[in-house]
Amino acid sequence: MCGIIGVISDAPVAGRIYDGLKRLEYRGYDSAGIATLIDGQLHRRRAEGKLGALAGELSAAPLDGHIGVGHTRWATHGPAIEANAHPHRSDKVAVVHNGIIENYRELKKNLVTAGAEFTSDTDTEVIAHLFSQNLSADGDLMQAAQATFSQLEGSYAIALIVEGADDRLIVARNGSPLAIGHGGGEMFVGSDAFALAPFTNQVCYLDDGDWAVVTKQGVDIFAADGAQVSRETIVVDAASAMVDKGNYRHFMAKEIHEQPDVLSRTFGQYADPENRRITLPANSLDFAGVERVVLVACGTAYFAGLVGKNWIERYAGIPASVDIASEFRYSEAPLDPKCLAIFVSQSGETADTLAALDHCKACGMKTIGVVNVPDSSITRGVDITLPTYAGPEIGVASTKAFTAQLGALAAFAITLGHVKGTVSRDEEARLVDLLLSTPRLANTVLECEAEIEGLAKQISQATSALFIGRAAMYPLALEGALKLKEISYIHAEGFAAGELKHGSIALVDEDVPIVVVAPDGPLFEKTISNMQEVMARGGKVVLLASAQGIAAAGEGCLATIALPDMDAFIAPMLYALPLQLLAYHAAVAKGTDVDQPRNLAKSVTVE
Repeated sequence: MCGIIGVISDAPVAGRIYDGLKRLEYRGYDSAGIATLIDGQLHRRRAEGKLGALAGELSAAPLDGHIGVGHTRWATHGPAIEANAHPHRSDKVAVVHNGIIENYRELKKNLVTAGAEFTSDTDTEVIAHLFSQNLSADGDLMQAAQATFSQLEGSYAIALIVEGADDRLIVARNGSPLAIGHGGGEMFVGSDAFALAPFTNQVCYLDDGDWAVVTKQGVDIFAADGAQVSRETIVVDAASAMVDKGNYRHFMAKEIHEQPDVLSRTFGQYADPENRRITLPANSLDFAGVERVVLVACGTAYFAGLVGKNWIERYAGIPASVDIASEFRYSEAPLDPKCLAIFVSQSGETADTLAALDHCKACGMKTIGVVNVPDSSITRGVDITLPTYAGPEIGVASTKAFTAQLGALAAFAITLGHVKGTVSRDEEARLVDLLLSTPRLANTVLECEAEIEGLAKQISQATSALFIGRAAMYPLALEGALKLKEISYIHAEGFAAGELKHGSIALVDEDVPIVVVAPDGPLFEKTISNMQEVMARGGKVVLLASAQGIAAAGEGCLATIALPDMDAFIAPMLYALPLQLLAYHAAVAKGTDVDQPRNLAKSVTVE
């Protein structure tokens, strides 16, 4: 997971940038680099591999300069080679970047036509050339900044320096976190407060859409429309900076809002945007002989597995099943080497899931782990791992790990479909484009938070709630119910919408809110029909749908939450976010311990 450091000072900065990058090593990386301005001219050093390699470059050719940016890169666009390491540069600009620029192919085509020469495989290099072009056109740094950031689509955190402007560091944020540290006569920029802890404990955080001009004396922050804004500066305890909440009240809130960045990292790893293909780890298994898939997991990971089953059967055309890990070994299900087993776990240490893994290996099955923690027991035990790139998840209730698990499973389903001949290259390209759009759409979904917060205060008064959905939205209904009950202690149940009338509709009355998850797609009308059955019996419905869906079916609902238009394939990843926000704000309204709910642990390591 990429890391950013920037420093502007009266003293040389390369050494402190390097120290900041050392503190970001925990995020994982495969190359690193630093760029500074020396007498107004750009200079940079980059190296493939660990920071020791960069240290060797700096020792051989030291960098002076009182302003600079540094980066640790986890390869996304293009392999982990020096040419793809950050900072990237044009003739005038050096830039470091976390995230995905969705429209980089279109921008790159136009820039090449205008004469730009690219030297890397990355989307990041587009930013440097685009900024140079806008600077040439406008002749003004501020105008170039606003023009450049307004042209970018996707999720990003950016820091850049401009040749001849050694008094200003330019930064921007949309979806990926970025912190600005305030010092005495010097300023700092970092991916998180932990990286800045040796330099300052006074930090402010940019909001999505913000860009800023950082000088030695302070920072001027601007919204996307160019209007100057202010962001609160807070004091961060250096001892707790590694698990810093940022400007959020709880870790769960922070982790919900990290999901655009998480999706960006996940699909940056699995999707090749240049060729519009899925790329699984280099040592991937031969899937040609796989005739069946079984997914094994617990809790939220189990619901991710249910969505994965839907995708595997739809796109690969082979049977898939999902088992609760604690039941799997005792079901005596028939298993053989033609059956592939996938183990989904945030921690990679879940005792029930580990026991199921041992059972499958004893049956001669091929095994895959979908795991968030590197070097965990599951990672060491499976044939290959599909990492989820969610980063440390502190809140007990899983949020960003869930969407990252969905991302990895989506990539796997597409690959399996291609191997089985059920997903054409054209269809793969279409699906990759959809996956790469999720960080931007996630940002849009999170804009509904204020509306959801108001609704959650009403939900917090209920003693019971129901969630319904169909197909891939049925697991989302289960996950929405789990989130509500585990952190707010409100009894909640999730149902397949068509199953509600087979008994459970007896629970419906005017005191039970029913959350209906109904994205556009072939099952929208059927879901709405089930919703109408609930409303006819006095049920108070909360409808999550597109604006078009709400216009068609929202009349008579207690509340509606309009989400952006999206393809049904990516809807599970994006509809998860409002369900998480609903549970979070209901718990806050009730005053429960959001990050450490009673009776629960982050990782269950006993059977």
